[in-house]
Amino acid sequence: MPPFRLQQIDHVVLRVHDLAAMQTFYCGVLGCSVERRQDDIGLVQLRAGASLIDLVPLEGKLGRLGGAGPGREGHNMDHLCLSVEGYDEEAIVAHLHAHGVRVGEIGSRYGAQGEGPSIYCYDPQGNRVELKGPPVVRAGGPTP
Repeated sequence: MPPFRLQQIDHVVLRVHDLAAMQTFYCGVLGCSVERRQDDIGLVQLRAGASLIDLVPLEGKLGRLGGAGPGREGHNMDHLCLSVEGYDEEAIVAHLHAHGVRVGEIGSRYGAQGEGPSIYCYDPQGNRVELKGPPVVRAGGPTP
């Protein structure tokens, strides 16, 4: 066992082709806010609840260090999962569609809080983002 205990995801870093489109999606559609900018190194940090989503433009100092950017042949990650308070599937899907966001599979998936509803959608670069609702509570407590 390590001499420490992990608590939560602190931040996720996305290398991006179009910073403006990505910032519009994460802030304007999903409700993040800009926490801090470091334009000299190419970094915009967005607040997502208790965590951060860092956007690193490929043409910036940090972005150039990572090699080829994400594209059709591959992505920098499989997906990012964001917990959602006030999960209302119909309202969330309508909101995403109103913003022209591609919605993927909707279903029940297991996450950090247990089994519960989730919606996959895609950001402007094709990264899959999971919006995860609270665990389903059954008689005797949450599902295992």
